[in-house]
Amino acid sequence: MTTITVVDNHGQFTHLEQRALRDLGVDCELIDNDTPPEEVEADGIVLSGGPDMDRIGRSPQYLEDGRPVLGICLGMQIMALELGGSVGSGDYGGYADVTVDVLEPDDPLIGSLAPETRVWASHADEVKELPEGFTRTASSDVCGVEAMSDTERNLYGVQWHPEVAHTAQGDEVFENFLEICKTTAEASH
Repeated sequence: MTTITVVDNHGQFTHLEQRALRDLGVDCELIDNDTPPEEVEADGIVLSGGPDMDRIGRSPQYLEDGRPVLGICLGMQIMALELGGSVGSGDYGGYADVTVDVLEPDDPLIGSLAPETRVWASHADEVKELPEGFTRTASSDVCGVEAMSDTERNLYGVQWHPEVAHTAQGDEVFENFLEICKTTAEASH
């Protein structure tokens, strides 16, 4: 069975990420973001959303151990900043229902959502510049980088919240991430 660990960056929806994965039949643990990556036994990591960069604990260390990582909202921003991209204030602030255009129909994380999907997202902060090795996989009228992927390193990020009911195909995002984790685990054995 595929196991996923959700790293808690103190986001208001973090418990819903764990629940969504458990509802898909996944063995899923929620851990504090101060937990060292070497103490975590999981096939994949979800870096949760959260209020700000001041409370991200050891989250950046999870990007370097070879396991697939899905960054959600702040989790994607951590990924971008740590790997050489940039993050800044969004033009559109709070939570909103947004239509997202999928730019890469072959992307393993969100390609199946093409050509577009409705999501619940916050754009107080957003990725402004992609890190090297990443492809912009989705955009919207209010945000240039709604999703990004580095398929070589199995690092994926979405600005939106797939765990909330307002996101139309949120379960599909998690199912696709599970498939990435399963394929990666099989290839390493």
